[in-house]
Amino acid sequence: MALWTLLILLGLGFPLAAQAAGDALAEVDGATITSDEVEKPIASQLSKLEEQIYNLKRQRVETLINEKLLAKEAAKKRVSVPALLDAEVTSKVGLVTEQEIERFHQENRAQLKGEDSSVRDQIRAHLQNQKLVAKREEFLKSLRSQAKITVNLKPPPVLRVEVSADGAPFKGPAKAPITIVEFSDFHCPFCRRVLPTLAQLESQYGDNIKLVFRDFPIDSLHPGASKAHEAARCANEQGKFWAYHDRLFANPPQSSPEIFRGVAKDVGLDLTAFETCFSSGKYQSAIKKDLEEGNRVGVTGTPAFFINGRLISGAQSFEAFARVIDDELARVTASLSGSR
Repeated sequence: MALWTLLILLGLGFPLAAQAAGDALAEVDGATITSDEVEKPIASQLSKLEEQIYNLKRQRVETLINEKLLAKEAAKKRVSVPALLDAEVTSKVGLVTEQEIERFHQENRAQLKGEDSSVRDQIRAHLQNQKLVAKREEFLKSLRSQAKITVNLKPPPVLRVEVSADGAPFKGPAKAPITIVEFSDFHCPFCRRVLPTLAQLESQYGDNIKLVFRDFPIDSLHPGASKAHEAARCANEQGKFWAYHDRLFANPPQSSPEIFRGVAKDVGLDLTAFETCFSSGKYQSAIKKDLEEGNRVGVTGTPAFFINGRLISGAQSFEAFARVIDDELARVTASLSGSR
């Protein structure tokens, strides 16, 4: 069944026929092909589709909730919704300063192209929009806190995949209740884009999460990416993986030994030890094993995250991660309460 057909059926509320594990889906000369044989190898992909459908519905539910809250507040104040937003959001957002523009320009100089005046105008518009969005979310949060909201939309059944983190670099407590295993590619723009979200998660959840990094360089899309992963592995030998990781993502994707050596120098590595490690190619087989593990657990692109074994694919929003993490923390709390 095509995905668009599946979306239409689910959106209209038509239940899809459930298949028991032993149901025969086909026969070949009397030999049956069961539902279990079909679904087990593609369980991750099916789960991903179910999660996508749920997220689409959840986003629409949240949009409608916000629209109703805004309409109610506007009616209460006897103004239109645009007038309400002008008064409570737009008028309360300060203008972007030249200092803010310059700071953003310096931090993102490598990715910014074009005439300086045009670039600065784009930065100003981008930062101003960020401020408006943040203020609007703050206003909506205040409205939600005063309303009684019940969401009855049920998430899909939880599918967990056993993903090893043995020997991989990680941040956070070794026995944190939430383990996030990331399969990433140093030359992937979406992997770079998700970094602020991960930083926000670390700030929000602190010692409750452990973030694990696993290699998934896609050389067919990003030629030479594997070399960046080898270099980071060598940095890990000297306890500087995350510093090297951050610097690789901060720079444009490149794969020359000179670039890797420069990053090693910048983060304070022993250069002789680093170059000996890198030139030996000693981590090529380990990176290959990570790729094989990623393929086994259903990774089809980067970044891919497994939160206590639950797959989140792509550079998704903070809220998408937080929903799963909060659910997992609730499960851990319930489990601890039940064991007392």
